[in-house]
Amino acid sequence: MIKVTFALRRRKDLSVEEFHTYWLERHAPLVRRHAEALGIRRYVQSHTVATVLDGPLRAVRSLDPEPFDGVAEIYFDSVEAVAGVLTTEQGQAIGAELVADEREFVDLDRSPIWITEEHLIVG
Repeated sequence: MIKVTFALRRRKDLSVEEFHTYWLERHAPLVRRHAEALGIRRYVQSHTVATVLDGPLRAVRSLDPEPFDGVAEIYFDSVEAVAGVLTTEQGQAIGAELVADEREFVDLDRSPIWITEEHLIVG
């Protein structure tokens, strides 16, 4: 299983609440609608929450001075499955639609993306 991970930072003109609402209520249904065509096996949104643990965590970790607003994880069967979708006309059109929507709430220049293979250790 291959996972594409997006570490998201919101556009500076959006509040945290506006960002999370748009991501969950507008962008998620768009991804869901295209999941089968893109070969997406699983899509998870992890929304950052402020807690009393923020201070202690920062005291023991070298956390980025500007935290992410959330992380999206998209699972595919293989690297070849991801590459195959990216090379089709339909996949490119859907990808362009998703990126256009991401521009509505994500600061893409400050939101890294990477591809990984998971190794489950616990659970």
